[in-house]
Amino acid sequence: MTPKIKTLHKIMESGVVAVVRAERSEQAIKIADACIEGGIAAVEITFTVPGADQVIRDLAQTYRNGELIIGAGTVLDPETARLAILAGAQYVVSPSLNVDTVKMCHRYQIPIMPGAMTIREIVEAMEAGADVVKVFPGEALGPSFIKAVKGPLPQAPLMPTGGVSLDNVSDWIKAGCLAVGVGGNLTAGAKKGDYQSITAIGKEFIEKVRQARGL
Repeated sequence: MTPKIKTLHKIMESGVVAVVRAERSEQAIKIADACIEGGIAAVEITFTVPGADQVIRDLAQTYRNGELIIGAGTVLDPETARLAILAGAQYVVSPSLNVDTVKMCHRYQIPIMPGAMTIREIVEAMEAGADVVKVFPGEALGPSFIKAVKGPLPQAPLMPTGGVSLDNVSDWIKAGCLAVGVGGNLTAGAKKGDYQSITAIGKEFIEKVRQARGL
């Protein structure tokens, strides 16, 4: 099994990707540490975080045994994708489709997850070579959108980000999502320095995904 396939398997197995936005790089690292304590195997360090590439590099060195799958988010172009990959990012997430970014990730055999919010955009992302299509913004679409898409496109590998909460995560999974991206509903405690809440909420998300899958 190639590293790329292993990364995708671990993300799908966990079912939850923690989307990390933070005001300081130290805060982002603490959020990631809290997530792994809660059983979340994948974090997405967004490039809105100051020094995001260095955060990715530091986490890659800390979790070099593969306990944590470290991704880069809010990647808008191939230059940023390459910077993230060289820093140690194991997958790349974009808010929209940029074909050159997809090509860059394929060159390095790194999973790429571009954003889409219409049937047409989802098909275009798959045709361009997306490994996973990020359904974004999730709060504007809802789990019923996933179910509707899965009718004509049962093969679509979908992961919503935005609007995923403990109240609806089961609905997203049951609708056919292979995983979910969770941001503020998981990491809000960081603003008050409450990282224990991130660990506790992370455990709840993992358990709800497991139950939704009938495991």
